[in-house]
Amino acid sequence: MPRFFVISGCSGGGKSSLLAELTRRGFATIEEPGRRVVREELASGGDALPWIDGIAFARRIMALAKQDYDASDALPGPIFFDRGLIDAAIAFEHLTGEAVLADLAARYRYASPVFLAPPWPELFVSDAERRHDFDSAVAEYDRLAAAYPVLGYDVILLPKVSLAERLAFILERVGTS
Repeated sequence: MPRFFVISGCSGGGKSSLLAELTRRGFATIEEPGRRVVREELASGGDALPWIDGIAFARRIMALAKQDYDASDALPGPIFFDRGLIDAAIAFEHLTGEAVLADLAARYRYASPVFLAPPWPELFVSDAERRHDFDSAVAEYDRLAAAYPVLGYDVILLPKVSLAERLAFILERVGTS
């Protein structure tokens, strides 16, 4: 979908801050599925958490990302996703070895380019919803950076600059600056 733009990359790389600013400026944005699942599971006492049952967690975020994708078709203009189905499928394949990525990536296309936030140790913070360490975040980033090009996406690394400069960088490349 040419108007569905993914902002992916390293945990703690500033993606959520970018999405919050895009939302503030009136763009349609989709919050990261993983964060939403973690909040729901913590509130309900569930086990589909990456640190308890990573496979159940990955299944939940894949299902939620599919729902997000389908529901987003009704939204106007460019839509910015904080991660998306490709990220969820990469995590699922990593945990299970089950090949789901190619099929899902063919059926659920996002716009190219995909924007990747590189590892940025100065921004990385663990919290109640993000309990993994920086090395785990970098390993996840490496999987994402390898998979997106194989799926036919152009990948653009976000520069390590201010939030305003990163936002301008993205908007210029999607033609909305």
